[in-house]
Amino acid sequence: MTVLNRVAILGVTGSIGASTVDVVRRHPGRFRITGLSGWQQSSALGLLAAEFMPEMIATAPGHAGAVRVAGGLGLASSQILEGPDALIRVAQSHNVDTVVTGIVGAAGLPPTLAAVQAGKRVLVANKEPLVMMGSLLMEEARRTGACILPTDSEHNAVFQCLPLPLQQRLTGNAPAGSTTGIGSEISRITLTASGGPFLHTPAAALANVSATQALEHPNWKMGPKVSIDSATLMNKGLELIEACALFSIPESQVDIVIHPQSIVHSLVEFCDGSLIAQLASADMRIPIAHALAYPERINSGATSLSLTAVASLQFEEPDTERFPCLRLAREAARAGGSVPTILNAANEVAVSAFQEGKLGFMQIPQLIERVLDVLPGERVTSLEAVTHIDDKARQLAQHMLPSIVATGV
Repeated sequence: MTVLNRVAILGVTGSIGASTVDVVRRHPGRFRITGLSGWQQSSALGLLAAEFMPEMIATAPGHAGAVRVAGGLGLASSQILEGPDALIRVAQSHNVDTVVTGIVGAAGLPPTLAAVQAGKRVLVANKEPLVMMGSLLMEEARRTGACILPTDSEHNAVFQCLPLPLQQRLTGNAPAGSTTGIGSEISRITLTASGGPFLHTPAAALANVSATQALEHPNWKMGPKVSIDSATLMNKGLELIEACALFSIPESQVDIVIHPQSIVHSLVEFCDGSLIAQLASADMRIPIAHALAYPERINSGATSLSLTAVASLQFEEPDTERFPCLRLAREAARAGGSVPTILNAANEVAVSAFQEGKLGFMQIPQLIERVLDVLPGERVTSLEAVTHIDDKARQLAQHMLPSIVATGV
């Protein structure tokens, strides 16, 4: 008899949350949702909570009433909490076995760390926690016995390509005395990028593209922030930093290639020259289902991939002149310490300004680079230190924003 896996979904009203809910619905005898969080979309959160009747719900300050109204009688036994601390309480609840972290941005860091500190099985689908304090998060997982499972499509693909002993090593299930990380068996990891909606846009036209155009990703259905990051290739840069933390591998051993079809999600090259790739349709339910059921396999609901329909696979080098965010992210990965946090904070400010029409597309990397040039990198040893650096970088980016808009440099 299968023991029910009690799941909390943080960010259930976003794209990751929607995909997770779809997988859970297909397997009612395997999963039970006991915790949910959503921030501004009170009606959507209330309806989902009424369907799954979780013990605990977290939402934004002042939104509990609207969530309860939307959920009606279905929420009679649910505890609705408000504010950032509510996310931490859901993540650490004794009624939760698995935490799916789908909160976009730095706001997802505290509850992700809280879940790791509580020794949970943590499905990391948001990049920022591993970008901002990846090594600290992995160290904490080893200390508490938490199992961190990569759920972003590229990192989950890398994980699937690894032999079982390496998977066990990464998830904390290796025999006593085993080393951490992937060791010398892996020569290189290759992450693929579709190139986004502007892959073939003339360079001279990039300065004038709109946020609406940037949201039109050719292959994936994602939230607005991630879609814009994909258009600038910052998304792939953040994934590079994330991969270094997850797999204990230097950035020099992580390659990025443009693959417009989004069929090959990642490749792993072994020390003997073998190259293993994971192929699948562009559907986030696949990595989510894999991580939820690991080490077993379950139906994700995704469409089966037809290789004859695909016919051909193309790969090319990324152009960092056209997409300088990728260069900035690699430099941040190489520098380490607080630099990835500074990069991420400046990027969030820049993307928000672009969405609001305050900043041009090619001014996004300009603002990020200006912030990186001013703020020095330093060691980070705690969540408090990371939060302080994040705040400082955001304030500086906001301060520099008008001059970037005015001068374009």
